[in-house]
Amino acid sequence: MTSHDAVNIVRKIFSTKKVGHAGTLDPAAVGVLPVAVGQATKFIEYISDFDKTYRAEILFGLKTSTGDFEGEIVSQVKSIVLPPKRALESILERFTGKIFQVPPKHSAIKINGRKAYDLARKNIEFEMPRRLVTINKIEILNVAENILTLEIDCSKGTYIRTLAEDIGESLKLPATLKFLQRVRVGNFYLENSATLDALKISGGKFLLPVDFCLNHLKIFELPSRRVKAFCNGLPTNISAENEIVRVYAEGKFLGVGKIFNGELKAAKLFIDTKN
Repeated sequence: MTSHDAVNIVRKIFSTKKVGHAGTLDPAAVGVLPVAVGQATKFIEYISDFDKTYRAEILFGLKTSTGDFEGEIVSQVKSIVLPPKRALESILERFTGKIFQVPPKHSAIKINGRKAYDLARKNIEFEMPRRLVTINKIEILNVAENILTLEIDCSKGTYIRTLAEDIGESLKLPATLKFLQRVRVGNFYLENSATLDALKISGGKFLLPVDFCLNHLKIFELPSRRVKAFCNGLPTNISAENEIVRVYAEGKFLGVGKIFNGELKAAKLFIDTKN
């Protein structure tokens, strides 16, 4: 199932075309996929840069064309001996902080307007540009024979398949991603998530307030006398630093505002259809 497939199912459940997702999840992966319904779709852009947490199983001794079990085997060794846990932790430290990655060719990144995996499937030669990503933390959860289980806290744009292969190269072993589960996207956690089957039964109870996904933004309390002006796109003169804020008036969420050069203007409005 692709992220787009999940969105189509949610559209049917809530009988609306206004559904979108934040943070694409690879078809071979499982876990958290934040989905916006109705007016919430306007605010997806503010959660697209959230950090993420993954649980990954890396299989050593095998390398595939895609970096996971979806591809063909390109190299394989039979005798695998992983270093002790302490030695592994020392190696993994090299992959924390800001690092460069070359994303897999079998990915949705666009090359000259075309998705990389489409080019790869047609055996068209192309180069993937390297990118700077941030790995906040890598924790070893388990070491079992030739499988290393990790929990990885990272920035947007990090490819765990690439990380698995790079760790393998540092150990001079072929490696591929055996299993990947996303357990967090920003303040969306796996333990608070709903399966699609649960949504079909009682979807409404899983809906969250729109401003739930915006709690990384500072709150700005707008005087009630300026609400109409704010909603009409007019500026409000204030004394504050330039930033993006979530705007409230008398406890009611109005939307996202942008403060620039001492003026607050609406960036995205939330219209409460109940009132």
